[in-house]
Amino acid sequence: MLKIVFLDRDTIGPSVSIDRPDFPHEWVEYGKTAPEDVAARIADADIAVTNKAPIRADAIAGASRLKMIAVTATGYDVIDLAAAKERGITVSNVRGYAVNTVPEHTFALIFALRRSITGYRQDVIAGEWQRANQFCFFNHPIRDLSGSVLGIFGRGALGKSVARIGEAFGIKPVFAARKDASSIETGYTPFHEVIETADIITLHMPLTPATRDLIGMPEFQRMKRKPLIINTARGGLVNEAALVQALDEGLIAGAGFDVLTKEPPAPDNPLLKVLERPNVIVTPHVAWASDEAMQALWAQVVGNIENFEKGSPSNAL
Repeated sequence: MLKIVFLDRDTIGPSVSIDRPDFPHEWVEYGKTAPEDVAARIADADIAVTNKAPIRADAIAGASRLKMIAVTATGYDVIDLAAAKERGITVSNVRGYAVNTVPEHTFALIFALRRSITGYRQDVIAGEWQRANQFCFFNHPIRDLSGSVLGIFGRGALGKSVARIGEAFGIKPVFAARKDASSIETGYTPFHEVIETADIITLHMPLTPATRDLIGMPEFQRMKRKPLIINTARGGLVNEAALVQALDEGLIAGAGFDVLTKEPPAPDNPLLKVLERPNVIVTPHVAWASDEAMQALWAQVVGNIENFEKGSPSNAL
C-alpha cells in the first residue's frame, strides 16, 4: 500500500475539502513542516505532497521509497528537480487553476491604487470628510483606467487573462519581451519600451535566476509614465529596496504587492516601513486563494496522484 505524506495542509484554506485519492493508501498529514523536519517525515513515503515545505537533495536521498512529489502550486522552486530526476522521481505541479482568481486580485490592486481607494478610506476614518465642510474633498489623485497602457510581464495563462480583462476596461495591453532578447517575437514589445511607456506594470512570471531583480533602480529610472507596479507572481522579481527608493523619489505612482522576497516578511523588509502610505498595498500572498481556485487546485493535485498510480503521470515537470 502506498504511503502518502502531506507536509503542509495549513497552506490550503480551511474551506477546501481535502478529498483523498481513490485507491488504497496510507495517508499522513501535517499542518506545517519546518525545513529541518522534511527529511524525517518523508523517509518512508512513496508520495510526498507539498506546497511550501522544501524537498531538497538531502531529503530525497534519504527517502528510499519516494516515487512521486505532488506540488500543490504552479511554482516548484521548493523542489530540487535535478535530484528528483536523478532518482527517477516524478514531480507534478498544478496548472491553470488560478486563471480567474489571480487576474481578479491583480485588478483589485489596480483599481484600489488607481482611484486611491485606500487613501480615501483612511481619510474618512480619520474624520477628513467632516473637516472638509463640503460634499467631497481631493486629498489623493484619481485616474481612469480607460486609455492606459498596461505592461504585462509574462504571457502565460495569467498574463493573457489579465490582458483580456484590461481590454474590457479600454486598456491597451502590451506584453514585454525578455530583458535580454536579441530579437522580438510577434506579439511582444521590447522590454525597455514597455518600461518607458506603460502606465501600469504587472508581473505574471516565475522566479528564476534570469528573472530575479528583473526590475531594479535602472528600470525605475526609465519609467517615464510613473506607473503603478503590481506583483502577484513571485517575490524577488522586483528589487524591494529599489522599489521603496522609487516610491520615495516619485518615480512610480504606487505599488500593489501580493508576494515578497521572504514570506512571511523579515522585520527588515523595506516594504514594511511604507505600509501606511496611501499608494502602497501589500496583501499576504492570497491572490491565488479564492475558495473556487483552491478547491480546483486540490482536485488537480488528487488527479495528478491518481494518474501517477495508474501509470500515466500528469503535469509532470
